[in-house]
Amino acid sequence: MVDELLREQIREAYQRLTDSLDLTPRWGQRQMIAEVANALGDPEAETPIAVVEAGTGTGKTIAYLVAALPIARARGKTLVLASATVALQEQLLHRDLPDVLEHSGLEFEARLAKGRGRYVCLLKLDHQLAERDLSPIIPLYPDEIAEPDRTQSLAVFEEMVGALATGSWDGDFDSWSGGLAPEISRSVASDQHQCSGRLCPHVAQCSFFRAREGLQEAEIIVTNHDLVLSDLRLGGGVILPAPEDCFYVFDEGHQLPAKCLTHFAHRFHAASTLQGLRDSERWLRQGSAVWVAAGTSEPLLEGLLQSIEDALQLTEEMIQQCWLQFESVQTETLERAEYRFKHGQVPAPLAALAQDLRSVWDRLYQEAVRLEAGIQNQREGGAAIETDLDVVNAQGMTARAEQQKALWRAFSPDADDNTDGSGPVWARWLQHRGSPASLECLASPILPGELLDEALWRTAAGAVLTSATLTALGSFDRFRERSGVPATARWKQVSSPFDPAQAEFYVPAMHTEPSDADGHTAELIEKIPHLIGEDQGVLLLFTSRRQMEAVVEGLGSQLPHDILVQGLLSKAVLLDTHRQNIDQGRPSAIFGLASFFEGIDLPGDYCSHVVIAKLPFAVPDDPIAAAHAELLEAQGRDPFMEISVPDAAQKLVQASGRLLRSERDGGRITLLDRRLLTRRYGRAILDSLPRYRFRLEESGSMMQERA
Repeated sequence: MVDELLREQIREAYQRLTDSLDLTPRWGQRQMIAEVANALGDPEAETPIAVVEAGTGTGKTIAYLVAALPIARARGKTLVLASATVALQEQLLHRDLPDVLEHSGLEFEARLAKGRGRYVCLLKLDHQLAERDLSPIIPLYPDEIAEPDRTQSLAVFEEMVGALATGSWDGDFDSWSGGLAPEISRSVASDQHQCSGRLCPHVAQCSFFRAREGLQEAEIIVTNHDLVLSDLRLGGGVILPAPEDCFYVFDEGHQLPAKCLTHFAHRFHAASTLQGLRDSERWLRQGSAVWVAAGTSEPLLEGLLQSIEDALQLTEEMIQQCWLQFESVQTETLERAEYRFKHGQVPAPLAALAQDLRSVWDRLYQEAVRLEAGIQNQREGGAAIETDLDVVNAQGMTARAEQQKALWRAFSPDADDNTDGSGPVWARWLQHRGSPASLECLASPILPGELLDEALWRTAAGAVLTSATLTALGSFDRFRERSGVPATARWKQVSSPFDPAQAEFYVPAMHTEPSDADGHTAELIEKIPHLIGEDQGVLLLFTSRRQMEAVVEGLGSQLPHDILVQGLLSKAVLLDTHRQNIDQGRPSAIFGLASFFEGIDLPGDYCSHVVIAKLPFAVPDDPIAAAHAELLEAQGRDPFMEISVPDAAQKLVQASGRLLRSERDGGRITLLDRRLLTRRYGRAILDSLPRYRFRLEESGSMMQERA
């Protein structure tokens, strides 16, 4: 049970906050406070985890902060607040937390934690400005982002140095005025695998280390899902405090499983790997005489060069063998193709090659570690300043070897293919963009829940996962499977205070279905002008870029709206332009894809009509989803009903949720997909939607209304 003193502290903080900010206490918010407090506040709890679906407008940020802050202090735990994106992270740090701390009477120190890649590396910046044709630092990921234009990048790098010198910039790329092109920031970004730490001549001025000062002592750490997962992949307690010393709050928690797969996946890129090996060979030959003179073992260097030669030979052979797999692939274009190994089973010749590659990369890794240690010892012994770069390159070689070793282990015959004998743990696939140099080999776990359970839920002192959409088809079952959160956790749905009856959910009579892609697109072009008419703020959502572009082109000048298309403008510029249009009385229509199904906040007149082109089923050829479907089929289960339908239902709720963003909002949601009414699964999806006013046209002359 939660200590009564803690209960009183939470009640008092909530009362002071609502009184000071003149907020109306909400029943759903109170429910969420109780769930969080009961999960984190009981030291004897079997599973100190709360999963709370809190509808839009609940005020979930206030709820979890008011409940978790006093408990974290009382139990001596660090409160790690992890959002899904950096934008939400900064909103939490600069708006939500200050409001709560100022008006609740709670006093805590909060610190921001971002990944290294968001800070400039002064050593890299220094050497980018040197008079050299080529950077002396071997990139970890060559060919994955184009090299920046030398003339343009030098001007930016010089501006960076000046801003750092005057103190007008802190080295955080997110605070750089005007933003930075990815190829520029990537070329000077800090990286854990290429950081010489205290050996770096710039360590005292390092932007990353300055940002991390005092992080271990902070009571609240504001970060994002990616950094938490990066820490867990390193074993936990490396970047952030150890999991057993932390209470985690995952806001937008529905995104955590997908992000987990990204972090625990492995990848081989043909051109990148070959280039890295050749650069390493060049660097070794250039530096070997100096290192040997300083005491490095000559046989070690000879062994490294031989390992690199072996890796190059085997990698070339693997590329050729993988390329042959595409002979059976039928594609619409030669510029891109994907080949997935069914049931994750890699053919014997490829598996044997993978085993050989794993062995040679393991040998290279062991040798690179020894070289790295030797160069660091030479640096500490007073070697030339150029040795700083040698440390960075040795660390990069070690990191590349470790990554490749993991990838080829996942492709090797002795990889753990079965957890219970029913199917593969890994999805494995190949893809290319038109040439063998672009070939990629990828391996990803299928079930993120197993990873999260082992790395987080079993070790964390406590956790809260919250979002407006955690259930699917009215159940937590799908999220429970994907997240791995034990069934013994606290599971709670908290309704939105907004009245769904203020919105009409309309399915017009349709003559085509999305399976007839051309016919459905033509019908959208015909219907959309009449559907949105003179509506001022409209959001049109598509699951296919091809269909979206075809509809935009087909509509031409039929709409009086300013048409704003995702991809033609940045998200921020697009939304700002839309708001300006509405403020100035001009009708405006946003055409967006899947990323606009959530995280878009257009209250009031900014959005009075949401048009959804079709039920948002996932792309059927996604390799991880396909591998998961095979796993379920092998167990005699139905992947369409267990995966596709629940996921589509959840995404439909997210898309529909773009309409009601405040208590005064109203309008219409239009779905241009009759499968909601004609298919067996459509009824299940329909029943999972909020209680809108439904207008469902089953045919051109027949209308069904549902309260």
